[in-house]
Order: sequence, then C-alpha cells, then structure tokens
Amino acid sequence: MAAALIDDGISNGRRSSEPVPAKGVEVGRVEGGEYGEAYVRDLARQAYEGNPSIPLLRGRFALLVIDMQDEFVKPGWTPFWVPEATRIVAGVADLMQKCRALSVPVVFTAFAKTHLYRDRPRSGVVMPNRFPSIAGDPEWFRDGTIWHELEPLDDEVVIHKPSYGAFWDTPLQTILRNFGCDTILICGTLTNYCCGTTARQGYERGFNVVVVGDLTATDDPELQEAELRTLRKGFARVATLEEVSLELSVNGSS
Repeated sequence: MAAALIDDGISNGRRSSEPVPAKGVEVGRVEGGEYGEAYVRDLARQAYEGNPSIPLLRGRFALLVIDMQDEFVKPGWTPFWVPEATRIVAGVADLMQKCRALSVPVVFTAFAKTHLYRDRPRSGVVMPNRFPSIAGDPEWFRDGTIWHELEPLDDEVVIHKPSYGAFWDTPLQTILRNFGCDTILICGTLTNYCCGTTARQGYERGFNVVVVGDLTATDDPELQEAELRTLRKGFARVATLEEVSLELSVNGSS
C-alpha cells in the first residue's frame, strides 16, 4: 500500500513511524512495485498545499521583521524598491504592536555596511539582482535604516546582516536562545529571498518557523505564492495576519 509518513515532530516532539494513506491520492502501486509518475506528482502537489501545525506558544517565540528598511520600502528612492513592501507597512506595524503588548521580542534585520563589505558572499557582485547597468548610490545599504513607521524601540535588537538569511554570520541564533525562543514568526521582504532564506536557515537550526504570508512582499508578485507553497511543504507554517492575531489574542488571555 502506498503511504505517507506524518511528521509531527514540531508539535509534540516525536516523529510518527506509522504509515498512513496519502489523503486525496488514490492508493496503489504500479507494475514492478514502484510508485507511478502521476501518483508521485499528485502527492508532491498535495504537499505543496499542506501546512504544518506549529503553534505560537506564549513566551517561546520572537517576531522577526526582515529588511523593512528605506532601500526596499521608501517609494522611488532605489531600484530595489519593493512596492508590495510599502503596502504591507500598516499590517507589519499592527503585528508589531500586538507582539509588544504581549512582551514578545521583536527583532529587526537590515542590509548595512558591515566589516567594510568584506563579509559578503564573493559571487554576489556578479548576480543580476545587483543591477549592474544602474549606477549605485553610496547612501544605499550603508546605515540600514528601518522605515520610520516601523521604528524599533530602544530595547529592541536590530541585526545588520551581510547577505539574505538573517542567521548567516550574525548573532541571531544566540539572541533567540537568550530570549528563550524556539519559534520564529517572520514578516517583511523579500518573500523569496531574505524571508525565505531566513525561514530555511531557522528550520535547519532547529527552530519552529511561522511565516505571515500576507505580511511578506516580493518584487515580482507572480512569485509570491510559489515561494509560500515551497515554505509550507518543507520549512514553515504559513499563516495570515488574521490567523496570527487571533492566536495572539488567545495567548494574551491565557
């Protein structure tokens, strides 16, 4: 019998070894005892539409506000402006306020001038997303200024990072452990670069990951859902602001 394994290691600390039929997919094998092409394709597509069960437990998660800085949010200032990031500012501010009311740590990240730019991945300069045909401005990505409507409080951490993921070559993991957090709640930009890479890095470091799908933004909206589907399949729970807000309100009254 064709079967799928349910991994509930996030919710209760163990991995089930009991095989169960894949929901919505016809059970059976083809000639030779191997899984058929149509079967495995349908199984994969079903997994992309799944969503892991990862709760936001009071006192055990932090909010990561990824790269909501002037270079990406300020309209028209750089060729790296993400219009969708500007549109989610109000929602991100709302989520920050809710987390602060519950004493949830809020951690910000930003690209900035760190270590004289000597800490960058070496091949970064040849990547098309650097827009080599456009002359750069020395003010861009120097100070890592968070957009003024989302300004960090004096006691909130701002991590200046050298690349996409917030864990790579930064103290983020140590900071989260010191907060007592085993779960990260991610919002910000870009969905399929810094947010997605941070989600993957967090997953690989043993953190539970929740991504607020409608509070992430990318520079090509056609790629938004594809990235969220990938994250849902193998790395993170994807939730809406409404879902997270309801969960926080329950946590706040518990």
